[in-house]
Amino acid sequence: MEFQIRIVKSSPLTGENDYKKVAVKFLKMIGYMAENANEDSLPYRLFECFLLYPNKFWTVEELMATLNATKASVYRHLNKLKSMDILEEGKEGEGKNIKKTYRLKYGNLAKAWNFVEAHVKVAMESYNETVQHLQKLVERRYKE
Repeated sequence: MEFQIRIVKSSPLTGENDYKKVAVKFLKMIGYMAENANEDSLPYRLFECFLLYPNKFWTVEELMATLNATKASVYRHLNKLKSMDILEEGKEGEGKNIKKTYRLKYGNLAKAWNFVEAHVKVAMESYNETVQHLQKLVERRYKE
């Protein structure tokens, strides 16, 4: 699965005491939400389900009902969160009635965020290798 995150140089949002304002700004900073989105937007409300009920395993149907959203819309934003690896999957039901469920990894945003940072580190290391290789190729070109 493709992993995407936007990195911006910014001060920590520790001066704000309203969790919704912090979450909205943060989610925009990392590229999960569009710049014009707010706390009423579907991506925010989906994230808030996991944030406020971190130990709850949600089915897509529960999310659709809670958010009054279509399956396609829920999956679109759910997949963004899954690609960052901050959600974990579970299963509910038995036999042919098994449904996938989702919750915040380890039931804790801070612990889940460690996985995001690990992915960023791996990506940066890969970029560094590519840059080093590119530099060698360019230098070799001048020597020939």
